[in-house]
Amino acid sequence: MGSAITAPCSVVCLGEALIDRLGPPGGDPAEDLPVDDRLGGAPANVACGLARLGTPVAFVGRLGQDAVGEAFSSLFSERGLDTALLQRDAERPSRIVLVRRSRDGERQFQGFAGDEGAGFADQALEPALLPQARWLLIGTLPLAAPGSASALLSAVRQARNQGTAIALDVNWRPTFWDADADPSAGPPPSAVAAIRPLLEQAALIKLAREEAIWFFGSAQAQVISGLLPQAPDVVVTDGAEPVTWWMEGASGCLPAFRPSDVVDTTGAGDAFTAGLLHCWDLPPAHRVRFAAGCGALVCSGAGGIDPQPSAQEVEAFIAEA
Repeated sequence: MGSAITAPCSVVCLGEALIDRLGPPGGDPAEDLPVDDRLGGAPANVACGLARLGTPVAFVGRLGQDAVGEAFSSLFSERGLDTALLQRDAERPSRIVLVRRSRDGERQFQGFAGDEGAGFADQALEPALLPQARWLLIGTLPLAAPGSASALLSAVRQARNQGTAIALDVNWRPTFWDADADPSAGPPPSAVAAIRPLLEQAALIKLAREEAIWFFGSAQAQVISGLLPQAPDVVVTDGAEPVTWWMEGASGCLPAFRPSDVVDTTGAGDAFTAGLLHCWDLPPAHRVRFAAGCGALVCSGAGGIDPQPSAQEVEAFIAEA
């Protein structure tokens, strides 16, 4: 394991940092031009969103010794993230995800580019000594490769031993588990079995509606919480439809904010998660309203990181909504 971070942070985000290669609207990012390469990856998106909002955050991930890795290093430094546990891989490249965009801004992950035969750097993430923090934010994608799965499970054990709460964004992406899978497919039993232990240890679970139905047979946040032994807080998002939640023993529903112009929905859920953790000390309804404002504002620009708002921009947006 690497050296632990010594500076204080509120949230540790662990997982993938990668390139989202956005195809032209209605086109194929593997064949059609122009493509738009954007820095992304759900944990990296959340980390950058938190930093933009003003929450101290550390990122744990692995990137190649390539231009993508350099771009992320510069971005993280610019945003003020703690990167003491950012790993670099001399053998494996950073991952490029091919993202097909519909003409109305919706996206679908359809495959990868850049593999030189040894896999991608994020798949070889090594266990690291985590700092004390309020939250450990994770997704499920590291479970799709043995190396990164081991690092993720090590982090979860450390978090539990340190009293760090675990926030889990399910973020089901079949292509990461099986490159030939239908991008719209639900999880097979093997993936459900791998992910279930994370679901049973998280204090906060954020799911998209289809993920909730796939994993729990219900989109009702209170029902999902009741199906898990630790009775976690649960938030269910549904694109442009209302957000529902069960937190601190209370349920709620909030109509989604609609940005004036939807350019790209990539990273909207990650911005939502960042907003939720940023203002966790507020009452649940206020948390969700702020988080929904973060998600809406990200849709007004391309990629999951560049359009991320400041806290002041979010407050101004929801005040006018």
